[in-house]
Amino acid sequence: MPAPDEGLKQNLRPRHLQLIALGGIIGSSLFIGSGAVIHTVGPASVLSYAIGGLLVVLVMRMLGEMAAAHPTVGSFAEYARQSLGNWAGFTIGWLYWYYWVGVVAFEAVAGAEILHGWIHAVPSWVFSLLLMLALTLSNLVSVRSFGETEFWLASVKVLTIVVFLVIGVLFVLGFWPGAHFSVGNIARDGFFAGGGFSVVHGVVLVIFAYFGAEIVTIVAAESDQPEQAVAKATTTTVWRVLLFYVGSAVLLVMITPWQQIPEKTSPFAAAFGRFGIPAAETIMSVVVLTAALSVLNSGLYTASRMHFALRKHGWAPRWVGDTNKRGVPWKSILLSTVIGYIAVLMNYLAPGAVFDFIINSAGAVALFLYAIITASQLRMRRTLERTEPERLKLRMWFYPWLSWLTLIGIVLVLVSMLFVESARSQLYLSLISVAVIVLVYAFGVRPYQARRGRSPETPR
Repeated sequence: MPAPDEGLKQNLRPRHLQLIALGGIIGSSLFIGSGAVIHTVGPASVLSYAIGGLLVVLVMRMLGEMAAAHPTVGSFAEYARQSLGNWAGFTIGWLYWYYWVGVVAFEAVAGAEILHGWIHAVPSWVFSLLLMLALTLSNLVSVRSFGETEFWLASVKVLTIVVFLVIGVLFVLGFWPGAHFSVGNIARDGFFAGGGFSVVHGVVLVIFAYFGAEIVTIVAAESDQPEQAVAKATTTTVWRVLLFYVGSAVLLVMITPWQQIPEKTSPFAAAFGRFGIPAAETIMSVVVLTAALSVLNSGLYTASRMHFALRKHGWAPRWVGDTNKRGVPWKSILLSTVIGYIAVLMNYLAPGAVFDFIINSAGAVALFLYAIITASQLRMRRTLERTEPERLKLRMWFYPWLSWLTLIGIVLVLVSMLFVESARSQLYLSLISVAVIVLVYAFGVRPYQARRGRSPETPR
């Protein structure tokens, strides 16, 4: 558990973590981006989602093993520091913070565009600021306030997917009014309509849709039952991935011939329209808005807690660790929000350019993160088996072979990005981001701490 002097409160309940775990894997990319994936890959996009999901399931199992043994603020950044060295903890911690700060601003703009579409008289930038202010207040009040907000936002996403899955199954089997048996649509023009390599291309596209599943291991540090919460959340990742992503992809290509699935708008809205549900577009707009707010809320929380954790080893200013009487690291939250406000302002001055750079320069963060988690688990598991085997309450399957296969799979996906034009710039810019952070540590932070005669291992 986190040390008492860290000042955080363990006020989250199991129900909060359950919905955060469920909702963390459902982002707006599922509701909107799945159409583009299906158009790129064809019906075989089901395999892309399955392969990408399998990698995430294995990584989450490894992360769960470490988090159950040592639940701590900073989660995988701390495990990387302990297992691979300070450079790894520093690099992945700051890269992860950078990613979520950008996502916070991005989701604020995305949500604002939806609201602006409903109320044209109000400029979208005003909505962006209002959304960020509202979710900042939610995070500042208390961790319980964050948990409650995320609980209800995640509930809307989960309920929408469950309703879609239930009606979708009835529809493709011909049991829904006006429907006919349409399971055959999945192979109507050939299952591998886009060719064999398109499946790999699809994995590159979908792997980032799963990003956010790891948040539950960070949130668990402020839970009253961290070990149990992490174990349950990570072990249920399997059915969540199968049900929400793979299940949805299967039904989408069965409900509608894949060429007719909308590419730029929500394929779920189109599916609900085929079900005969009135105002399907409006309903899905509300759901997508909810998903954007959920990501904004959890992104702000995650960025602030990672920032808070980085200060332990002198990798962030000491003052970001200040907490109020409710155990909230308010300075870290405000700093993360300020960066978001600046990004929103820059997007207003140069629409698209700023966010394109932020998202592209952190585009491969998920894969770098997963690779470091895997390498950390391989090292930590060996250490725990030798020194504290009783802490291994949750174990990775078929260790170490499956861990090594997972790492190889992640590297193969990274290499595949070189052959996907839309992903190539993300890989290059992300590599530059990683290089910059490593150089800052090697030539800035490490020498500075050495001059002060302070070991970077010693918490402030």
